[in-house]
Parts: sequence; structure tokens; C-alpha cells
Amino acid sequence: MPKEIFGRDYRFLDRKELLTFEEIERLARVFVAHGVEKIRITGGEPLVRRDLERLVALLAGISGLDLTLTTNGSLLPQKAHALAAAGLQRVTVSLDSLENDVFRAMNDVDFPVERVLAGIEAAAAAGLPVKVNTVVKRNVNDQTLVDLARFFRGTGHILRFIEYMDVGHTNGWRMDEVVPAAEIVRAIDAEFPLEPVGANYPGEVAKRWRYRDGAGEIGVIASVTQPFCGDCTRARVSAEGKLYTCLFAVKGHDLRALIRSGAPDEELSDAIGAVWRRRTDRYSDLRSAATVDLSKVEMSYIGG
Repeated sequence: MPKEIFGRDYRFLDRKELLTFEEIERLARVFVAHGVEKIRITGGEPLVRRDLERLVALLAGISGLDLTLTTNGSLLPQKAHALAAAGLQRVTVSLDSLENDVFRAMNDVDFPVERVLAGIEAAAAAGLPVKVNTVVKRNVNDQTLVDLARFFRGTGHILRFIEYMDVGHTNGWRMDEVVPAAEIVRAIDAEFPLEPVGANYPGEVAKRWRYRDGAGEIGVIASVTQPFCGDCTRARVSAEGKLYTCLFAVKGHDLRALIRSGAPDEELSDAIGAVWRRRTDRYSDLRSAATVDLSKVEMSYIGG
């Protein structure tokens, strides 16, 4: 979250404006009844939410649900065992470089790479499989990608490279800062030969590649150069209960008002279904100078 925008005087939401854990669980059950099979707890940074392991335990009680969490990793040394004990199945950790100066340039955070690596180790020690997400930005961290691949090869952790996206309106995105996924694959393949792997499931956003020597795999997410809007099955619910049908949406749909009005599950379910059936999101397919300038929801607000 850019400090020049979210500084000391920024007014964050009051706690009463946020969905309670019980309200989130109720929403999750309604979504699962619609066919949702995976829920990812994200942010901002989800581990700053007090007692998050209690929410994990509530969601883990929903039968057949794949429950994961995306984090910057800084609090995993303290939280990993409690999250695993509560029923979390997997974590994704954001790490854009192994070099502290590059890492800070990408993330504007006040902790070092070593703290993220300690978080990854803590998650693994707690029995949580780990994926590592790296956003790639031209002339910032693109020269460090092979080092990341070298570091995580053979560890069992899956490294995924993500094209720099125009999410929100505060990151100053420019097309010439995007490193295409094909270029990323070529750079890794030149050092560690790769071969393609089929998708784990229909609509998987990452294209998978494995090392020919058996040392693991990487993924690339190419939402800028190879849009996958047509296969998208993701919905997002913000902390205060707004439903977004696209990562690049300009508005959400208020579910909190329905929940707190006393609406039964059937009415809540009908509202969600109606929103989903009307969606026409094709942002990445249609990306242009005009769409880039739209006042879209921020990544720090709605997650990845």
C-alpha cells in the first residue's frame, strides 16, 4: 500500500464496517453451494487481522473446500503452526527478489527478504505446502529472476512469475514495464532447461513448466500478454462485504447490507447468482489506454 496515499493520517475502515468471521463463514457456505471449491484468504496482508486462525478454523469446517492463504510472509514465523492446526491447507508467499534493495523497491515494506524466507521455512516446518509469487517489472527485478529460480529449485516450493498488471490506479503502471511471460520462460530455460506441463484443472491461471532434470516446476501468469478472461471462474469479496467479479472491476456489489438486513440464505444466494450471471468482465482482453485510466479497485483492497 503506497505510503504517500495510505499514510499516518489515512482513515481506515472501522471494525464494525468489516464482515465478522461468522459473516464470512456464512458467505463462504453460500458460495460453496453455488459450486465454489477453493477459497483463498488474501489482502492487503491477511495476517494482520487479529485471530485469523479462528476464521481459518471456521472455513476449514466447510466440507470439501480447498482453503489457502496469500501473504507477504512476514508474520508466518509466529502464525504458521496455528494456521496449520486450524486447518489451512497451503500458503502462497509474495517475494519479488532475493536482493533487499530490489525487494524494497518493488514492495515499499520495512522488513528484509530474510524475514520472508524465515516465513517460508516456518510454513514448510508446519507442514504447509508453499507457492512463491513473483511480480516481474522491467528494469526493476527482471534481472534477478534466474537467481530466484536457482534458489527455489529442488526445495519443493513452486515459484510463479506474474506479469506486472495495471490493477488499481496507484501503481503508475505502464505497458513498457511488463516483461512478457514468454520472455521470462526463455530466461529461465536458458539456465535451467524447461518443458511444459498440463494444467491441474480447467481455468488454472498459471501456465506450468517443469525442469527437465526433475528439480521441480515453475509457473507463469500472463494476464497482460495472454489474457484468460474467457476461462475465469474467480469471484472476490472485500473485507467489508462487496462482491467483485473481476480483479480490475470499477465497482462492487454490497452483500453486507443484505446479510445485516436479516435476509435468509436463499435471498443471499439469489443475489450472488444474479450478479454472477450478469457479469461481462473482459478487462484483460480489452485493455487499452482508456481502460488503464479507469479508477479500478486497488490490489491492496481486493487481493490477487
